[in-house]
Amino acid sequence: MSPAGEDRLAPDVRGLVDAMTASFPDLGGTVTDAAEARRVLAAAPASPFPPPVVGSVEGRDIPGPAGAPRIPVRIYRPDPDDAPGPCPTVVFFHGGGWVICDLDTHDSTARGLCREAGAVVVSVDYRLAPEAPFPAAVGDAYAALCWTAGHLAELGGDAGALVVAGDSAGGNLAAVVALLARDRGGPRIALQALVYPATDAHQTTESFARNADRYFLTAAHCRWFVEQYLGADGDRSHPHVSPLLADLTGLPPAHIVTAGCDPLCDEGRAYATKLRARGTEVTESHFPRMFHGFFGFPELLDDARTAVADVAKAIVSTGSGRKNSGEVGGDAG
Repeated sequence: MSPAGEDRLAPDVRGLVDAMTASFPDLGGTVTDAAEARRVLAAAPASPFPPPVVGSVEGRDIPGPAGAPRIPVRIYRPDPDDAPGPCPTVVFFHGGGWVICDLDTHDSTARGLCREAGAVVVSVDYRLAPEAPFPAAVGDAYAALCWTAGHLAELGGDAGALVVAGDSAGGNLAAVVALLARDRGGPRIALQALVYPATDAHQTTESFARNADRYFLTAAHCRWFVEQYLGADGDRSHPHVSPLLADLTGLPPAHIVTAGCDPLCDEGRAYATKLRARGTEVTESHFPRMFHGFFGFPELLDDARTAVADVAKAIVSTGSGRKNSGEVGGDAG
């Protein structure tokens, strides 16, 4: 709620947010164990909507970092009739605070990006905390990026259109692997597509306080996620934890989606601002009356359809040699 008690969500969204909240684990409250959190989430009602149809879906295990387990991935390919020839390839990292969610929870999102952008999507089942704390997920994410870059011809991907993408904690990982690719000499990334990304683990922004509760993702959830990921004494200022605090020069173009009723709103917008200040081309889609998680409901929400279309447009532009500039979509009520 706002300080005056006004509900800032779009009028048609409150029922959805309340239903999501009712089936979501009370993280950091009555639920403090990660395994229990995953059990509660698995018991939540399934979506009534059929998943978007794509050309093919394939599960694989790919090499992880040195000494680490292999990484399960799910590869979505568009219908060849819809995307003839080499197409953009998206390495996608799911959200869930680095602790919950998996390939299945984000199956429809990955399918939607594949279908809307005519892109190959490699969805990555990186290791989760607290069983595998930071930097395990970062290592898996970068290994998946490198594997994808090395298999673009096999995947049917355009060599100049490699994209990293993710929502929430997955957006954090996408931003971090863009830093790693810069610092380690590759692979070359054409776009980072970040949907309400977590960019500053200090969690001190105005939106973090303004949207602390009643908008699905809460401040208590966010604090619990970071505690699981980093442990009690983890370094919240590490650039691979809080990319907003990193040197952001020399990074690939970005498209960033934010929601006004989201604790992470301000840090996502601040990341866009800092990227621009360092010379990176950035487009944004900002939805003032949406909540953290809205991107996953294009069947129900006009703003979600716009957000998905904006991300798809940014992905498509990497394959055509065009670059976006300024604002794209968004700023909807």
